[in-house]
Amino acid sequence: MTQTLEALARRTTSMTGIRSVVHTMKTLSVINAAPYEHAARAIEAYHATVLEGLHAFLSQTGPVHAARGAAAARVMVVFGSDHGLCGNYNEALAHHVARTIGSAPGRVQTVLCIGARMADALADQGIDVEKALFPPASVDGIGRLANLLTRRLDDLRTRHLPREVAVSLAYFARSEGGMRAPVVAPLLPLDPGLVQELQSTPWVSRSLPHYTMESGDLFVALIRGHLFASLFRAAAEALVTENAARLALMQQAEQSVDDRLDALMSETRTVRQDEITTELLDVIIGFEALKGRKTSG
Repeated sequence: MTQTLEALARRTTSMTGIRSVVHTMKTLSVINAAPYEHAARAIEAYHATVLEGLHAFLSQTGPVHAARGAAAARVMVVFGSDHGLCGNYNEALAHHVARTIGSAPGRVQTVLCIGARMADALADQGIDVEKALFPPASVDGIGRLANLLTRRLDDLRTRHLPREVAVSLAYFARSEGGMRAPVVAPLLPLDPGLVQELQSTPWVSRSLPHYTMESGDLFVALIRGHLFASLFRAAAEALVTENAARLALMQQAEQSVDDRLDALMSETRTVRQDEITTELLDVIIGFEALKGRKTSG
């Protein structure tokens, strides 16, 4: 059904306003992703320093045997989003976590998640969440979240003594071609390959490492630093991919709005031309009627 010019003008104005909102959200996604990406790169430098300290420690204390994770209490930390406008971000990760848990040799006893929406998505997959934490609202909040998770993992380890805890992190990470891929990465116990590499690599320096702390306390501090850096890195990476997902969704929405605006403009031109043609025909018909009346008179 053909619409009037007034109705088309109202729809065009509304669609233009929607496009402005979508463009603003797209711009914010680009702006917000940059600090999180910088934070992810910065924590890698800190993590490298922690691993170098662990290397120095192992070079003086000898081999450290990693705990076996098969008999350990299994814990998984899932990083989701509460900010919305990022498509099926939470649902896709929750589905991947459910598949991973279902195929794992041991049952995951405890699940911690970031974001209430992720908790709902995990519940839809039949996964009980022990604790849902608020996602960071800024770069400064990533450190707060990493500290909270580090303390909670310490509490879980104390709760399950004398058993150890095997911790895994689930989040979206960047992949090739600007895409994202779900990742479930083991955090504790330490990767045997990493421990073997640190133990087998000789300390290349004229100065030998020296420490005054108790070796046990120093080792715990280094492991806590490793935990903090890994949790910080996972949270930052999750926020980068979240904003990338929102950007892709806003780009699709912007393209759809542009297509709709083009269709509205085309329809407006057609209706305006039809109205002009109708008015011209009315003038011509009126002129011919007056001309015929004068001729008959």
